[in-house]
Amino acid sequence: APGSFYGALHTVDPHDAGNQSTSEAAYTGYARVAIARSGAGFTVSGAQVSNAATVQFGECTAGSATVTHFSVGTASSGAGSIVYSGALSASRSVSAGITPLFNIGALTGTVD
Repeated sequence: APGSFYGALHTVDPHDAGNQSTSEAAYTGYARVAIARSGAGFTVSGAQVSNAATVQFGECTAGSATVTHFSVGTASSGAGSIVYSGALSASRSVSAGITPLFNIGALTGTVD
């Protein structure tokens, strides 16, 4: 389908009952990232989904967060529905001057 999904970062697992705003990172400079809702944005194999392009979030200009999970959902802000989510391979400390970037295949999860 045309359009975009939106990547979000979380400080804990948003779980199946959560939404995109559940425990979402909130450092200054953070915003969800649009990801093409196509083969240019995602690779799908069965129920496994991963990013097909680099995903880069905004640079932290103030505050901090330790991000442990990601989600991909339907909204650019607010309580959007999560399409898939997963744990990061390692938690990441984000503080002033850090720009969270995830290479191809780094954001892998399972669609329920």
